[in-house]
Amino acid sequence: MKKIVLLFVLGASMSVFSQKKEKTLITIDGEKTTVSEFKRVYEKNLDAIDNEEAKSITNNLDLYINYKLKVKEAYAINLDTLPSYKREMESYKNQLSAPYLQDTTFIDQLVKDAYFRTKNQVKAKHILMRLPREASPKDTLMVYNKILELRERIIKGEKFEALAAQYSEDRSAQDDPKTGRKGNGGSLGYFSAFNMVYPFEVAAYSTKVGEISMPFKTQFGYHIMQVDDIKESKGEIEAAHILIRDTTAVGKMKIDSIYAKLNNKESFDDLAKKYSEDPGSKNNGGKLGKFGAGRMVKSFDDAAFALENVSDFSKPFRSQFGWHIVQLLKKHPIKSFDEMKVELKEKIKKSSRMQLSEDAVVNKLKKEYTIIEYEEAKKILDRKNLRAIPKDSLQHTIISINDKNITQETFINYIRNRRHLAVFKLFEMFKDDQILTYYKENLIYTEPEYAYTLKEYEDGLLLFELMQEKIWTKSSNDSIGLQKFFKSQEDTYTTTDLDSIKGQVINDYQNFLDKNWIADLRKKSKVKVSKKELKKLIKFYENK
Repeated sequence: MKKIVLLFVLGASMSVFSQKKEKTLITIDGEKTTVSEFKRVYEKNLDAIDNEEAKSITNNLDLYINYKLKVKEAYAINLDTLPSYKREMESYKNQLSAPYLQDTTFIDQLVKDAYFRTKNQVKAKHILMRLPREASPKDTLMVYNKILELRERIIKGEKFEALAAQYSEDRSAQDDPKTGRKGNGGSLGYFSAFNMVYPFEVAAYSTKVGEISMPFKTQFGYHIMQVDDIKESKGEIEAAHILIRDTTAVGKMKIDSIYAKLNNKESFDDLAKKYSEDPGSKNNGGKLGKFGAGRMVKSFDDAAFALENVSDFSKPFRSQFGWHIVQLLKKHPIKSFDEMKVELKEKIKKSSRMQLSEDAVVNKLKKEYTIIEYEEAKKILDRKNLRAIPKDSLQHTIISINDKNITQETFINYIRNRRHLAVFKLFEMFKDDQILTYYKENLIYTEPEYAYTLKEYEDGLLLFELMQEKIWTKSSNDSIGLQKFFKSQEDTYTTTDLDSIKGQVINDYQNFLDKNWIADLRKKSKVKVSKKELKKLIKFYENK
């Protein structure tokens, strides 16, 4: 029974895109279904049909009419107004529209860029000037000018590292008198794709070796950068280490004694388990798993990637965590683009740069749509208590997108629980959000495949709810009706014990209920099939 339902749940169609010239095959209470609509469903289901009789156009047309009558009944009894149905449909719309909100050409370019930046690592240093969380345009300009001034000083001959140590708000650039740690002068060592926030990565690979970048912005503030080197990446490695946290002379003696034991051919694995003070790796012999350049602190990175052969180990070296010895366990060279393409695309989808693809769609839509901002209505942005403005005072249009007017109230609802950004930034976010919302709302008119698929799911979900109510639940719970049906069909069964064949009887009872229900639905509706178009359709498939 459920197989028959699913056949048309998977293949339901709609008439939104029917052309005026298309021929009508079926009319149900004045609602027309074209030949092409039925063909779409029939051809879509052909792969699920395993015998010639089931491929009959007439049989499939009957099933299709039954399907349409059931869906019509579902709408008639308002199953589409159920909260559970609305939630399910909203969730499905979001899933279905997701691919349309991405610029595939843009994503392909992101993948190519990510491969180049995986294959080639860059060495750079930077100076950071932080921005307040809710920086005003005035604050932003002030920070920009300060870092631009530092750039000019470097170009005129001052040392990048010295200015980084003095002015950078990245603490690692400065000496720490409390711990005795030396600052890195802004140096970040080598890194590659996905090691830094995306705007920083873009700046690093866009700046020529030896040059100073123009100021650029990330979530942390404004940066300037000097690129020191770019070279082919060694890929990723697997390594193990031994850590001694004591950075005094006592700790140095301890790490040196461990190094001597390694030179005397003692097992790295055993020594790590015995002496290492890294609780996360100690028990598995110091193993750290796989990592690429830029994932570890610079001194560790430099020592690990300097090892040439598997099983080689470094001399003792110091980091901010203590004294280390690192051993190379395995090398993972960079694969070819074709081998990495899928992996890189997945990484991009999970990273912040995926937002750039959506931004590309929004920017394209901004050029296509007529978007008007109403300056008078926007004056509410200047009010300090704007979230407390009465609803009645918020009915003016603040933005219009083509034929859609969006009120101030909609904007206030959008920002009500968003207090982490300045209002003028929230307005830009709101505008982009409304553009995407408008785009999604109109996908059923602009993207036929989306509209068909959405309607299939919409009707299929309704039909499932209806079948659950009318057939499946009833056949399982109506023990008296089931017993009565069994007795009326005793001649067709080989036993009088209902319990022994209950599953088969329930299935037959479902078919019985469905048949009677369909008969009632057909009595209630006026169904007309064009004999002329049906003949043409049968002939078309006979000649294929």
